[in-house]
Amino acid sequence: MNFDVIVVGGGHAGIEAAHAAAKLGCSVAMVLPNADKIGLMPCNPAIGGPGKSQIVYELHALGGVMGQLADETAIHARTLNASKGPAVQSLRVQNERDGYASAARALIESTPGIAIIQGEVASLLDMEKSVTGVSLTDGRNLLAPSVVLCTGTFLAGVVWYGKQQREAGRQGEAPARHLSESLRATGHKLLRFKTGTPPRIRSDSVDFSLLETVPADDPPSSFTGKPGKRVTNSPTWLTHTTPTTHQLIEENLEHSAMYGGEIDGQGPRYCPSIEDKIVRFSDKDRHLLFVEPDGIETSEVYLQGFSSSMPPFLQDDMIRTLPGFEKAVIQRYAYAVEYDSVDPTQLSKTLMSKRLNGLFSAGQINGTSGYEEAAAQGFIAGVNAARNAMGDELVTVARHRGYIGVLVDDLVQWGIDEPYRMLTSRNEYRLLHRQDNALERLSPIGHAWGLVSDEQLQSVLSVEARVQQEVERLKSTHHEGKLASKLLCRPKMSYKDVEGLIGVSDAALTPSEMKKVEILVKYEAYIKRSQKELETRRSYDKMSLKGLDYSKLQSLSFEGKEALLNFQPETLGAAQRLRGVRDSDVTAILVQLKAKIVSRETFAS
Repeated sequence: MNFDVIVVGGGHAGIEAAHAAAKLGCSVAMVLPNADKIGLMPCNPAIGGPGKSQIVYELHALGGVMGQLADETAIHARTLNASKGPAVQSLRVQNERDGYASAARALIESTPGIAIIQGEVASLLDMEKSVTGVSLTDGRNLLAPSVVLCTGTFLAGVVWYGKQQREAGRQGEAPARHLSESLRATGHKLLRFKTGTPPRIRSDSVDFSLLETVPADDPPSSFTGKPGKRVTNSPTWLTHTTPTTHQLIEENLEHSAMYGGEIDGQGPRYCPSIEDKIVRFSDKDRHLLFVEPDGIETSEVYLQGFSSSMPPFLQDDMIRTLPGFEKAVIQRYAYAVEYDSVDPTQLSKTLMSKRLNGLFSAGQINGTSGYEEAAAQGFIAGVNAARNAMGDELVTVARHRGYIGVLVDDLVQWGIDEPYRMLTSRNEYRLLHRQDNALERLSPIGHAWGLVSDEQLQSVLSVEARVQQEVERLKSTHHEGKLASKLLCRPKMSYKDVEGLIGVSDAALTPSEMKKVEILVKYEAYIKRSQKELETRRSYDKMSLKGLDYSKLQSLSFEGKEALLNFQPETLGAAQRLRGVRDSDVTAILVQLKAKIVSRETFAS
C-alpha cells in the first residue's frame, strides 16, 4: 500500500502529525496496534499548566487540534499563577479521559485522507539513506517517502510494579518489540528513560469533606475562546502527604523499582515520583497532591503528584496515610515504565533525522515528557513530513517566535540526559511569548504553511487592530489631567475601572480583548525591554565563536567553561542558551570577541 506519509502511533504526537499532514493534502496512514487507544491519556487527563498551556495556545494558532479537543471535553478549567504577571499565567484544563479519546478518534476518522491501519511496525524500509516506508509484523509493507515515529513509551517498553516487571508500553498494552533494533541498524543512537503514573482511586472510597476544593475559573477559560459546555461540571481538590507517609516510604525504599536498582532509565527531574520527592526534599514534612477526576461518569480519581514504582501492597498503605484517603481503595495501581528514545541531537530543527532522510520523530521517542510537548513536536513533524512528500522546503518555528521554537531548539541543539519538560523558566523570551498573544504571533505562520484559513487569519488581524486602536485611545485620552494609560498602570486599576472614567470604546471589545489591552498598557515598559533583549540575543546568533579557546578564558565560571568545552557552540547565541553558562560568562566571551576584532583591525592597518 502506498501513502504520502506514514504516522506510527495514535497518541497526542500522532494525532497532530496525521491531522496536519492530511490537511495539507497528503494521503496518511496512521499505524497502531489498537485504534481504540487513539488519544488515550495514560497519565492525568489534563491539558496545560505552566509552560505547557503556552504550547497549546501556540498549536491552536498554527492550526493544531489539541486546544480544540481539550475545550470540547473540559470538565474543569483554571488559570494558574493568576496573581502573577502575564508571562507565567497558564491555563490548565481537566478533561474527561474517555471523552477526550473519543473526540480524538472521531476527529481522525472524519479527516479526509487518513487511513487507520491496525498493526505493529517491525522495521523501517530504507534505500540510499532515505526511508521508503515500514514493514509490519504480519508481513505487510506500507510505502511512503515520509515516516513519522510517534511511539511514546512503547519502544522496548517495560512496566514495573515494585520489583515485578513485564514487557509493556503502558498498563495492559504490548510494547514495540522490534523498532529499536531497526533504528540502531540505521545509525541512530538510543537513550533509556523512565516515567511513571500515580494510582487511580475509587471515588466512593474518598472522604471529600476532608479535602480542600479548588474552584474553576468563572467565567470559564479556554484555549480556543469556546469553552466546553461541561467546563465547570466537576471540582478538583487538594490533599497532602503526612509524616507517616514519608516514614513509610523511607522505610521501604528497597521495594521501589527505581531505588532498588532494577530500573536503569533516567526519570524526569521536574515530574518526580513520590519516592523521589521524599528522598530529595527530606526537609519537607508534607507535599501537596491534587485530586482530580478521570471524568464525570467514571468512578476514579487521579492523585497528581503521587506517581510511584512501589509494589501494590505498599501503595495501599501509602495512600491511606493521606487526609481523606484513610479508607481509600485503589482501582488501578501506580507503575513505572522504562523505554527507549532517540537522542534528539540526531534530528534537525524540522524534526527530520540526520541519519535517514524522510524519517521524522515526535514526542516521548525524542526524550520529552508531557502531552503538550508531544503534540507540538507531532505538529512540526507532520507539517514537514507532508512538505517532504510534496518536495517543498521544510520549516520550523524559530526560538524567538515561541515556546514551540524553544522546545525544538533545546532538544536538537543540546540534547538531554533526562526526560525534557517545558517550563516557563526555559524561555528567555517568556514575556513576549504569552498565551494571550499566541494568535497574533503565530497565525500568520500557520496561514503561510496552509493550516490557517484566510478567514481565521483575518479574524486574528481584526482583533489585533481593535486592541491596538484601544491602546492608542488610552494613550491619548485624559481624565482629570491624567492620561488614561497612566491611570491603568496604577496598582489594582483594571481596564474596566478606566473605561468607567473615560467612556466605553467604540470598538466594543470582548473580555479577552480587554485583557490584551490591559497587558499591553500595564507591561509596556517591560515588553519593550524584552523586545530589545530579544533583538540583542538574536544578534548574538550571528557572532561566530570559531577558533575561540575556552580553556584559556580565565574569567569563565567553572560550570560555564565545562559546558562550553563539552558542546562547542558555534555562535554566542547558542553559547548563551547552554545550561551552566552565566551572564558573566557571556560578557567574558564578548570581551574576547571584541579583542579579536581589534587585533585583526590593528594587524590589517
